[in-house]
Amino acid sequence: MHGISLDRYDLAILSELQKNSALTNSELGERVSLSPSQCSRRKARLEAEGVIKGYSARLDATSLGFGLRAITRVNLKAHGESMDGDFVTLLTKHAMVREAYSVSGDADYVLHIIAKDLTAFSDFIHHHLLPHPNVTQVRSEIILRSMKEEPGLPVKGG
Repeated sequence: MHGISLDRYDLAILSELQKNSALTNSELGERVSLSPSQCSRRKARLEAEGVIKGYSARLDATSLGFGLRAITRVNLKAHGESMDGDFVTLLTKHAMVREAYSVSGDADYVLHIIAKDLTAFSDFIHHHLLPHPNVTQVRSEIILRSMKEEPGLPVKGG
């Protein structure tokens, strides 16, 4: 793993923290069979080495009024550092774009967009994305139902 040595305890800690990052060192220690102080030291090392990038709460989109999610594929007219940079700048200005990827295949970018409703989504597409001078094509699929959402990475431990 890029020069970082992880043993089974490290992997177990990572696995448990992905399930619940609010665990105390005592609770974590019980789950991975280490003392709270050992868990604390290992967590600090994993944070310092950049294996753990941060902690966050997973929120329920529907409870917060976000009723629409979409996967949007975007093609650009031309490519170059400044043109791609202008497009990325547009994306960073809009919180409804939750993820953006430069991809291979028939699209240049794939976006995960979340919106309050179809009207808000349509406004974003028609008033921000399509008018961008370098955007040539936009195709979206509305997510109807999620069969699997598993945050984090498939680490094994314990």
